[in-house]
Amino acid sequence: MTGTEAPSSFRLAYVPGATPAKWVRIWQERLPDVPLDLVAVSAAEAEDALRRGDADAGLVRLPVDRPYFSAIPLYTETTVVVVPKDHVIAAVDEVTAADLADEVVFHPLDDTLAWENPPGRPGFERPATTADAIELVAANVGLLIVPQSLARLHHRRDLTYRTVTDVPQSQVALAWPEERTTDRVEDFIGIVRGRTVNSTRGRKPAEEPKARRAPASGAGAGASQRRGGGGGKQQAGKPARRGGGGVSQGARRGKPRRRS
Repeated sequence: MTGTEAPSSFRLAYVPGATPAKWVRIWQERLPDVPLDLVAVSAAEAEDALRRGDADAGLVRLPVDRPYFSAIPLYTETTVVVVPKDHVIAAVDEVTAADLADEVVFHPLDDTLAWENPPGRPGFERPATTADAIELVAANVGLLIVPQSLARLHHRRDLTYRTVTDVPQSQVALAWPEERTTDRVEDFIGIVRGRTVNSTRGRKPAEEPKARRAPASGAGAGASQRRGGGGGKQQAGKPARRGGGGVSQGARRGKPRRRS
């Protein structure tokens, strides 16, 4: 159900690593009179924030609770392993899960990857957050596997990262409660989908005016002929009229007139 009243502002939640800047800029260009407020939430708290109404929609990591939430997948991130710069892995471009079998690999409590069999050897504890795990990697205690955006977010000069080719990946999506699909949510959907300013935003377009009907067979044609629109053609079924133009029959035949 689409809401008929749009709020005075639009609140967009976003999880760590998500980058809403491009879409925020387009929003400000198209809707300069409608403020867009950014609400930072953790990946674990994103769904609850949307349920409570703390934001109208959010850039979240899949999966989400369906069908309570509608979601539009936006992109899939590369998964990387974060290592110290002097680690042997830093010398290659990419690795596999098997290459990490003998390494201590941390899986923080806010891990966003859906693991069935996490690679590597487990750490002595699970760090509470990704930021805590980054500190342990910097201390040369173990390694960390995360979506690439989180590796960039927690960048340090003494750390680097490399692609891991055969592990789960994280998908970022635009999500919102289905029952609160407002006009402002539709506006933002149009932006992330790349719709133009004049797009109907998924709504039913206004009905075009009906084309003027063509004249019925016979009626219109006869009317045009009666108005003299036949180009001088003789009407069907009627003999041509003689003696037109005020000229006598005798003069037309070349006979002289009798004098009185």
